[in-house]
Amino acid sequence: MQLQKKTLAPLCLVWLLLTAMPASAALDAQHILKKSDEVRNPDRSFSLVTTLISYKNGKQNDISKLVLYSRASPNGGQFRSLLRFISPQRDAGKLTLKSGRDLWLYDPASQASVPISPQQRLLGQASNGDVVTANWAEDYQASLLAEEQIQDGEKQMRDCYHLHLVATNPDAPYPSMDLWVDKNDFKSRKAEFYAVNGNLLKTTWYRRYEPALGGVRPTEAVIIDGVNAQLVTVLRQQNFAWRDVPEAWLQRDYLAHFKDTDQ
Repeated sequence: MQLQKKTLAPLCLVWLLLTAMPASAALDAQHILKKSDEVRNPDRSFSLVTTLISYKNGKQNDISKLVLYSRASPNGGQFRSLLRFISPQRDAGKLTLKSGRDLWLYDPASQASVPISPQQRLLGQASNGDVVTANWAEDYQASLLAEEQIQDGEKQMRDCYHLHLVATNPDAPYPSMDLWVDKNDFKSRKAEFYAVNGNLLKTTWYRRYEPALGGVRPTEAVIIDGVNAQLVTVLRQQNFAWRDVPEAWLQRDYLAHFKDTDQ
C-alpha cells in the first residue's frame, strides 16, 4: 500500500500540472493553424464572387470582379480552384485554374493556357495566391511565437496567437508569413507575408466576419503594400453558395470548353 501511494503521488502531480496549464500551452501551433483554415474555408465545394479594388494615395485606382469556384481535393487537404473573370471588359472570360501545384491562365482571345505563379499579381497588391482558396496548414509549418493583444482591422483589441509559418511546399504562395489568430474563435485577424530575403511584401487584415457557408467567415481583406502603405487593395467576397463544382472544370484541357450554365 505504501508503494502504491508513492507511485500515485507523482501521477497526481502531473495531472494537476496539466489541468492547470493555460489552454494555449496544450494547443499545438499546427493545430491552431488548421483551426484558422476551418474558419476561413468550408469543407466542401462552393462558389462566391470576389471584387478587387485598388487604391493609391487614398483614391480608387482600378477595380476587377471575378467568380471563384472551389472544390476540395479527393484526398482531402488542399482545395482546387477556378477563377472566371467578369470585369473589366479586357479580362472578361479569362480563366485561372489552380490544381495541385499547377496554376494556369487561359485567355479566350489566344485560346491558350500558360503556366503562372501564385505570386503573380491580379490587381494592386492582390496576387493569385490571395484569391484562390488555400488551407495554409497544407503548405506551411507553424510555430507559436507569442500570445499577444493586437488591434484588428476594425479597431478592436483582440487576444491572439502569433504564429510564424514557413513554407514546406516549394509552390506555396509565399516563403514565410506571420499570422495572428484570435484565441477565442480561431479567426484570422492579421497576416504579414515575406519574400525569400525576409523583406515584408504586404500586410493583410481580415475583417467583416459574417455567416456564410455554414460558418462565420471573413468577407473582406485589406491588403497593404509592405514598402508603400499608400498602395492598398480591398478584397470583398459576396454571393457565397454551395456549389457542385464538376471535376471537368478543374482540368486544364477543359478550359477552352468551360461554360457556367448557371450564370
